[in-house]
Amino acid sequence: MLSMICVDVDGTLVGSRGVLPEVWAALKGAREKGVRIVLCSGRPAVGHALDYAQRLDPDGWHIFQNGASIVNVGTGESQSEALPPELLLELVQQARATNRILEVYTDDEYAVEDTSPMSVNHAELLGVPFAPRDLLGLPGTVVRAQWLIPHAEKDALLAEAHAGLALHPAGSPVMPDTLFVSVTRDGVDKGSAVRRVADLYGFEVSRTMMVGDGHNDVLAMQTVGYPVAMGNADKEARAAGKYHVGDVDAGGLVEAVQLALEA
Repeated sequence: MLSMICVDVDGTLVGSRGVLPEVWAALKGAREKGVRIVLCSGRPAVGHALDYAQRLDPDGWHIFQNGASIVNVGTGESQSEALPPELLLELVQQARATNRILEVYTDDEYAVEDTSPMSVNHAELLGVPFAPRDLLGLPGTVVRAQWLIPHAEKDALLAEAHAGLALHPAGSPVMPDTLFVSVTRDGVDKGSAVRRVADLYGFEVSRTMMVGDGHNDVLAMQTVGYPVAMGNADKEARAAGKYHVGDVDAGGLVEAVQLALEA
């Protein structure tokens, strides 16, 4: 039996119909057997993602914001990585000059200035009220920014200079027309966060699993001993997976949990 299962949210835990009852049951059963369940998401530690983490492992460490936020949801302790202020300012200036949608995040708050339907719909996806705020006005430590763009703009955005920063594109079956491009300090990603959480628990990373479906899951999949790709995974995640399970809407995560219990 493995020590830890890391679970992506959109396209892995959450499908087009939300989280399937059999998925919750499988994850609960694994936790009751002593496996630590770690949410490993691009989402922040608010709204639905925080609810998911508390349900999966209420006194455990969880990974949010593509590794920029590492939070113990039981104690509130944080092992998060700050986004350098000078790089944040450059991103905000770029957003205002191009009229692209940019969001800025601390561990538990976020700001967006745009009021278009894409921004409003994302607040609903996150499970938080929509309230436009100054991108440079958030109190606390900013750990991440995020571009919201149509998929057709992906190549153009990724080709632009983001010196000192790492970009993590991801999608959600709930907002299929939107690409979320998370921006963290260079060297901060789901892979670095998985290693940190394994260290916090005292686990060998070779005895851990990462289940994902997207480009932003690949570094975590390359870090663990048991990388699992969902049936709906993109080509990068499929290539990174040593094991492959069913589609998110078919309960593929249940197969991954069973693999972890038998390993």
